[in-house]
Amino acid sequence: MKKLLVCIALVLVSLSRCVESQLQVGFYKDSCRLAEFIVKDEVRKAFIKDKGLAAGLVRMHFHDCFVRGCEGSVLIDSTPSNTAEKDSPANNPSLRGFEVIDSAKARLEAMCKGVVSCADILAFAARDSVEKAGGFGYDVPAGRRDGRVSLASETTNLPPPSFNVDQLTQLFANKGFTQEEMVTLSGAHTIGRSHCTSFNNRLYSFNTTVNQDPSLDPTYASMLKQQCPQGNDPTLVVPMDPPSPNMMDTSYYQGILANRGLFTSDQTLLTNSATANQVTQNARIPSIWKSNFAAAMVKMGKIGVLTGSAGEIRANCRVINS
Repeated sequence: MKKLLVCIALVLVSLSRCVESQLQVGFYKDSCRLAEFIVKDEVRKAFIKDKGLAAGLVRMHFHDCFVRGCEGSVLIDSTPSNTAEKDSPANNPSLRGFEVIDSAKARLEAMCKGVVSCADILAFAARDSVEKAGGFGYDVPAGRRDGRVSLASETTNLPPPSFNVDQLTQLFANKGFTQEEMVTLSGAHTIGRSHCTSFNNRLYSFNTTVNQDPSLDPTYASMLKQQCPQGNDPTLVVPMDPPSPNMMDTSYYQGILANRGLFTSDQTLLTNSATANQVTQNARIPSIWKSNFAAAMVKMGKIGVLTGSAGEIRANCRVINS
């Protein structure tokens, strides 16, 4: 029995490596030479109009990969008979930037019909967004194909803002990430915004004299209460990292050290000695975090990919091919 389990494990590792090896940097150099340039151009145009879209595209890639793998299922629209991932409470209304993917796909279909997958477009767009926001660029191995299934019920794999450090560590471990990589990827919260409904419980639902999370800096809490009054208005949003909401920097980690992590899942990184040490290092040495973040994004982009003849190349990122 032990030998059988070892053999199965070796086969799974081999298959995983085989799938990863089918992803290649420069995958479209012969079949659609301008693919990455076109995606970058659409991200550039979107960023000029709304710098917040960079955060939206990075978040969208993460939410795609953590559900069924990086196969573009988060882009699929709901139908009368199915509620898709993008319309689950974990994604709607927080995800945005779908129109950027649509624009890139339309241009690519006009130039290289049926060649570039939506999953690859999203991976390229996330990388380009990191760069536009001031992070380090990185090569994106491509060759992903698109999935044909998108179920809102499967978004339970996404980490909620209420998770503690142990829960986060386990959830990321389930996807093949170390605790260190979890802390690194959490730094994506240095850009973008959050709906007040994602953290209002920290402001109004604690059994304390001031009724707020005692781990939250009182001055920051007071500011948040002004922006997010009681009532759970789903339209209200605040920047996740107020000092530099559109910059990929380490202000996020500095905020945690000052007890200004917006979510429980942010501030909890100080409750574990290993993660707290990493938060301190990232806050002090931005280049280390940016380098590690780029590497973690490449690794994330390989989760559960479809390659070869699996899946399809969607003609429209919102609809599976008929």
